[in-house]
Amino acid sequence: MPKSEGSQRPTATHWPGAALAFRGYNTTNLGRTAELLAVPAYRSLVQRRLQQAGRLCGEVIGRPVDLVARVQQGREAPLEEYAEAVALVFAAELAQLDLLRECHQIDPRSVVASFGYSLGELAALSAAGVLVDDEALRIPLAMATDCARLADGVTMGILFSRQQPVPAGDVLQLCDEITQRGDGVIGVSAVLSPNSVLVLGQGDTIHALRRRVPEALPGRVHLRLNDSRWPPLHTPIVWQSSIVDRASVMIQRLAISPDPPERPVVSLVSGCPVGGGAGVRTLLRNWVDHPQRLWDAVCWVLRSPTQTVIHIGPAPNVIPATFSRLSENVRGILSRWDLSGLGARAMEPVAYRQWLASRLPTSAALLRAPQIKHVVLEDWLIDNAPG
Repeated sequence: MPKSEGSQRPTATHWPGAALAFRGYNTTNLGRTAELLAVPAYRSLVQRRLQQAGRLCGEVIGRPVDLVARVQQGREAPLEEYAEAVALVFAAELAQLDLLRECHQIDPRSVVASFGYSLGELAALSAAGVLVDDEALRIPLAMATDCARLADGVTMGILFSRQQPVPAGDVLQLCDEITQRGDGVIGVSAVLSPNSVLVLGQGDTIHALRRRVPEALPGRVHLRLNDSRWPPLHTPIVWQSSIVDRASVMIQRLAISPDPPERPVVSLVSGCPVGGGAGVRTLLRNWVDHPQRLWDAVCWVLRSPTQTVIHIGPAPNVIPATFSRLSENVRGILSRWDLSGLGARAMEPVAYRQWLASRLPTSAALLRAPQIKHVVLEDWLIDNAPG
């Protein structure tokens, strides 16, 4: 993961060209929230967000929820308590921004842009004033029980190649062909980079994909399986239990700002900045079952004036890891390029990271990846706690 900035207190130029990156759900979601809650200057703000999200979660799922106690006791929420994990991540992200604003006098909206992975997109839209906090959180909470139930029998896999692109369009077609057999649904959940695609499949579909990969995808493409259970958001699996349609009915009633956010919020549904009004409703509906286009957001950030990415949420992982891999690969290619002239050495990187090298002539912004600074906000807040 990218190295976090040190514990120096910020000035007006401490985080120049900052972009906010919000994390999504993971199998572990507490991070350092208990440490933030234990800081006297932070306690009331963190507690307020946890209590607010806990009350809403309890109202939606029909039983009492105490997120403050869960954090203090260090109890991760298992998949059976998926709704509580969703509420916890959402509350922790907004609480961190509250601390930045109210305890450190840093305006989180004074940034180049923001974006969020999965649940993080809803938090980013709320933080930007596009959605009302409680209304944004209510939608995933209302779908949480069925999403967790659908996770039974679902396997996550990552298709990747070390040397060349993994064509997402071909993977989508392959998943569609396997689904047509009627033995379960498999779909792309995220495009992490041109050479890595996340898939979720029911039953034996993920193994059927593994058998088809050598003949259907060019070159050496590997499929790595994940042992954890994952709610199958951002895939066609959520068409089951009418999750998309039920969410859409709720989305119709959302209060949405008619104007675009003051600072761009880059959607991982479209890969583009969010507009305002009715277009947001369509985006939110697609958020439920469309793949997350993380790579598009990374490229957008690198083309923008962003100089620092501030990672929001408890123990962020997917977005920092994506930037870290990209930075390492760019450094590896640049270290092998002979900039003094052409020759055999100049061609060596093409074999080394073909998927990336082929993009550099037309996507020069990728070369900026190693220069981007990264701040994990919960670490910075603890290192710079008042008093």
